Amino acid sequence: MSGNGSANRYRSLVSNTLLFGLSTFGSKLLPFLMLPFFTRVFTQEEYGLRDLLTASANLMIPIISLCIHEAVIRFGLEKETRRKDVFTTSLVVVFSGYALLILCYPLVNMVEYHHGYMLFIYLYTLTAALRSVVTHFVRASGFVRLFALDGVSTTVLTAVLNIVFLIPLRMGIQGFLLATILADTFSTLSLVLLLKLYRFFSLRGFRWSTMREMLRYSVPLMPTAVFWWVTNLSSRYFVTYMVGLDATGLYSAAGAIPRVITLVSTVFIQAWQISAFTEYNTPEGERFYSTVFRSYYTLVFLAASGIILLVKPIMTVLVSAYFYESWRYVPLLVLGVGFSCLVTFLGTIYNAHKSNAMVTITTFGGAAVNIILNLLLIPVMGANGAALATFISFFLVFLIRAVDTRRYMRISMQPPRIIITLALLLVQVWVTLTEPGLWPLWSGLVFALIFAFNAGNVMFMARTAKKLIRFN
Repeated sequence: MSGNGSANRYRSLVSNTLLFGLSTFGSKLLPFLMLPFFTRVFTQEEYGLRDLLTASANLMIPIISLCIHEAVIRFGLEKETRRKDVFTTSLVVVFSGYALLILCYPLVNMVEYHHGYMLFIYLYTLTAALRSVVTHFVRASGFVRLFALDGVSTTVLTAVLNIVFLIPLRMGIQGFLLATILADTFSTLSLVLLLKLYRFFSLRGFRWSTMREMLRYSVPLMPTAVFWWVTNLSSRYFVTYMVGLDATGLYSAAGAIPRVITLVSTVFIQAWQISAFTEYNTPEGERFYSTVFRSYYTLVFLAASGIILLVKPIMTVLVSAYFYESWRYVPLLVLGVGFSCLVTFLGTIYNAHKSNAMVTITTFGGAAVNIILNLLLIPVMGANGAALATFISFFLVFLIRAVDTRRYMRISMQPPRIIITLALLLVQVWVTLTEPGLWPLWSGLVFALIFAFNAGNVMFMARTAKKLIRFN
């Protein structure tokens, strides 16, 4: 493979990553940017309840949609599949699933914390599912810049509506939910009208074989999404019932900090999916996957260590004094998020091979471990028990996928480097939580060691960036 060909691979990946970074702001970065505002408007209990309600909606979205948006991007990129069939399938699935959700209203209303918010939860679920389908279709159709612009505009609109609903109108949690509902609705309608996407919806001449293929791809991802939710968000419910709603508020505020890593990971994975699918069966595929994975985990671990090092000053700036103690939950949550990023990367290998069954199996195993550990650790460690449970669960799933994916793609993962880096991160977490004498100095030293130990991967990224700039 020529130097130009190799550079083109990385240039395409970097370009798409930057564009998807803009588009992801609305769903991922906004909670972080609005954290100072939310922790001053809501009490700990209100913040915790707000988080529980959005967690409930985020559980229902993959159930009603059967994760069809994942099939939209996978099949939308294939030239042999008609885009009209892809778009029609996605909307039929979403509206059919939503009709079943309406029939389940009495069951959903049985959850105590849903009382008084049912209409908002249902609208939140529908508008989020539709926006996901439409934006993925736009992305698969090649309108990447428009996809990015939509993300930015939705971010701004959501922020403005939150400020209006929560301060002058004093609508509380209902105002927060309504802001997201209206922003998602505006985004969906704007894209549909601007690109005339209604042209792609038609049951006349529809190929039902396409729907079967898309559902065969997406349905196994639905339980995966549910199990992923269990591993990521169910801890909020355990903390609420076993510790209290105020502890959930602190735990949720702490979760906004590691979400920065999730944001960067999501942005990258969106771009990586395109490269992963197109490079999977190429002669240079394994080498490309290996070099990208090593760069990826290096950035994730350095970001995690940096956040742990600066957790106290970060929380001083980002949250009100009422929420400051939430910093104690950040270090372990950061580790959990870091390994969830690695788990997601390895999941793209299953996606590229169209073998999603193992995605479900490994995620189910992680969710089961998470539930058991929550029950065991929260009574002993409080909310930090939930954070530790999340980290252990994702670490175990990572180990399983690291071994199993070698059936399809033998990535050079550098296991000794990952193990030593993880050991250093655990030392840094211990130093931060126990606060021995001169602990900031020790934490900084650990960060320096992690950076030095991964210097080879850092230098590779620097050389690659230099090549991209030269070829441009």
